[in-house]
Amino acid sequence: MPGASGRVLVVDDNKVIRQLIRVNLELEGLEVVTAADGAECLDVVHQVRPDVITLDVVMPRLDGLRTAARLRSDPRTRDLPLAIISACTQYEVDSGLDVGVDAFLAKPFEPAELVSLVRRLIERRGSGEAEGCPEGRGADDAVFGGVLGAGETAGRTGG
Repeated sequence: MPGASGRVLVVDDNKVIRQLIRVNLELEGLEVVTAADGAECLDVVHQVRPDVITLDVVMPRLDGLRTAARLRSDPRTRDLPLAIISACTQYEVDSGLDVGVDAFLAKPFEPAELVSLVRRLIERRGSGEAEGCPEGRGADDAVFGGVLGAGETAGRTGG
């Protein structure tokens, strides 16, 4: 049954990457809706009502980091789990943490890492762990797949 295991909004300007992510998640029983950039994501997020959103960083019109910031500033989407799927430079990771991104996955990625990351975020949301005060999020709560190694979390000192 579609949506029984979760609904994911995949946001990436590269059609091939969107399709790759879609196929891998659908094979695992997840429902997938796609958007070509952050502006389209913001247009459809309230109709789609996803359990998780994956975001590329570099996209036309509205990039992934600014999209994440807007999603976090909207009370209706503030608690949605967000995952950056990108080359994941240190700047992107730091900026993503600053705006409240929950997880990071470096491109190129293994399909199993993608599925595992999305499932963890759906489970976390289902348990209420990802909900609550977004201000409370930080590097210690973020999930890293392919950035620091699958399943590791990062802590920052200072700042």
